[in-house]
Amino acid sequence: MKITAIRAFQVDLPLKEGRYSWSNGNFVEVFDATVVAVETDSGLTGYAECCPLGSTYLPSYARGVRAGLEEVAPRLIGLDPTNLGLVNRAMDAALNGHPYVKAPLDIACWDLLGKAAGMPLVQLLGGVAQQEVKLYRAISQEDPETMAARIGGYKAEGYTKFQLKVGGDADEDIARIRACRDILDDSDILVADANTGWTRHEAARVVDAVADLDVYIEQPCPSYEECLSIRRRTAKPFVMDENITGLDVLVRGLADDAMDVINLKISKVGGLSKARTMRDLCVAHGIPMTIEDTWGGDIVTATIAHLAQSTPEEFTFSATDFNSYGTKTIARNAPKRVNGAMKAPTGPGLGIEPDFEVLGAAVLSFG
Repeated sequence: MKITAIRAFQVDLPLKEGRYSWSNGNFVEVFDATVVAVETDSGLTGYAECCPLGSTYLPSYARGVRAGLEEVAPRLIGLDPTNLGLVNRAMDAALNGHPYVKAPLDIACWDLLGKAAGMPLVQLLGGVAQQEVKLYRAISQEDPETMAARIGGYKAEGYTKFQLKVGGDADEDIARIRACRDILDDSDILVADANTGWTRHEAARVVDAVADLDVYIEQPCPSYEECLSIRRRTAKPFVMDENITGLDVLVRGLADDAMDVINLKISKVGGLSKARTMRDLCVAHGIPMTIEDTWGGDIVTATIAHLAQSTPEEFTFSATDFNSYGTKTIARNAPKRVNGAMKAPTGPGLGIEPDFEVLGAAVLSFG
């Protein structure tokens, strides 16, 4: 099998709630996603999707995906997409860094591998390890009462895990955490995710002020060293996200006892090939994961579902159904949330079919 062409499609993904807000006043109202199609001489086509969370969350941005594809995609024409090691080495030779650009190409090749084998990716990524994947719901940053009310609404939809967007004013964040914990059941999970938004002294104040609550603390400060300092000041379970950019930082975090949980975002680390390696290392060291991505629609959600459902339940802290946040369907057979959980599609590869009536014409073509 050889790659004969690579095409990219741009699609806007509006939000049901109208706006998604997180630390330091950042927000997005319409997400800009790129869908990639990798065509082959066998007649099979692999698909993937990449959707950065705006331009300020990580060193990635929506138009950067498409600019990076112009550098990388031509170098893959003629390669065997099922030779994933070769494909990833070719991408690294074509572009230094920028893992989010390479992620959809890697995932589309995984989709092709599954289609060629006639197997869903959940099987190729380790086999079905749990019958369904429990999901969390992100609660956009607003005033404490509004955020608590939103949690109440999402509890009625079956969610039991909630990621509270904090990282603003420390006093208001303390009020947000308390208001939201108050309306939850004892068995519900609450994560206070600062998305790097606190300085060290603010983070120290918040973790001390909520010491009596059942809450996880996620990525309080921008740097690894600052987060490690806060980790050592609190007994609360600790989640690392933005700083876990690859295998090297994960190894460092394990050696430093820097976290109890990591947030494993597939495109942040470069695709399924690298995410699977990091997943397996976490399992070997007893570190649970939130398995997700920066954002996306149906195709991203399917990718998350396959990696998460092939991960043992005790190491799947949570996962995300991004396609339930938006108003637009871009692929058929994508996972659908049922009572706060989802399952991976059962068809070969990712098991989805893009809706080209929604995606429209390709904005980039190679080969």
